[in-house]
Amino acid sequence: MDLLSVVEWLGEYHTAAVLGLITGIIFGVSAQRSQFCLRAATVQFARGQLGDKVAVWFLTFSTAVVWVQGAQLLGLFNSADARQMAIPGSWSGAIIGGLIFGVGMVLARGCSGRLLVLAATGNLRSVVSGLVFAVVAQMSLSGILSDFRNTLASLWVTSGGRNLDLVAFFGLPQWGGLAIGVVFAILALVLSWKNQISASRLIFGAGVGFAVAVGWVSTYALSQIAFDPVTVESVTFSGPSAHTLMFFLDRNEVLQFSVGLVPGVVVGSFTSSFLKGEFKFQGFSDESNMRRSMTGAVLMGFGAMLAGGCAIGAGVTGGSVFAGTAWLALFCMWVGAMATDILLDQRGLKTKAA
Repeated sequence: MDLLSVVEWLGEYHTAAVLGLITGIIFGVSAQRSQFCLRAATVQFARGQLGDKVAVWFLTFSTAVVWVQGAQLLGLFNSADARQMAIPGSWSGAIIGGLIFGVGMVLARGCSGRLLVLAATGNLRSVVSGLVFAVVAQMSLSGILSDFRNTLASLWVTSGGRNLDLVAFFGLPQWGGLAIGVVFAILALVLSWKNQISASRLIFGAGVGFAVAVGWVSTYALSQIAFDPVTVESVTFSGPSAHTLMFFLDRNEVLQFSVGLVPGVVVGSFTSSFLKGEFKFQGFSDESNMRRSMTGAVLMGFGAMLAGGCAIGAGVTGGSVFAGTAWLALFCMWVGAMATDILLDQRGLKTKAA
């Protein structure tokens, strides 16, 4: 059954939601099995280690770039139609939002995507933090914080009414993006070999990046046959968390890719953890841990909306199409997270040791 038949059977909105559900399941299973986490990678890097978390992150990032850029060369996807590329990007939002998100990510002990995966494995701390993240993201999108976010985002925007395509900006050939992805992949494999990462973890780490490509290609294919305009998008958890929350609160909300994505991640992660015997209820260790996690979730909710995406949405999904502001946001997330770990967590460890 081709996609057109599915659209004729289910309708465009339901088809988009099903595509999101499939993408989310792939992401949820892969992220749970590979232990993919940007927060863990940045903390390892900040402590002078090129360990397994760094290797898995680079593997996921490179896989997303390779699959997405390869799909573009095959004519299965056009990055010019991607949501991050089709609208103006905010340099100021990427810098400020990226730094804020990086701080929040360390405080919450996981990015928004990681919190969703952990919540599905029985981690109640992640459930609470994830809900706080979704509420603040919605407030930043169209609520009381939206004017402040728009003010910061408008300080410095890309020219020409679109985001900056880094491949075109640097005059690289069409296959230049794919070549960069291959270089990152080689680096990831070298780090994986040095850290003796198992083959199964490598496969699932690559699966996270593959999920990003599935999202891009499937929504692009839908946009080519749909009567109504369809947003070409992929995995991210800032907007989708807010949209999913509102879908269950407001009858006027409609099904879309993002509304299927979040439940898909939950289903995938829960199924994976249950079958592996890793599902276990966990809560906050103490009051200070709860305050820290919720503060981090608030910062991530606002930072993600300001930066144009979360650690996955901007860092991997936006990075895979070489959106200029996405790469800048990713860099600032690393800087914010590393600075927080060095100034807060590492200093705390030294104080305890003394």
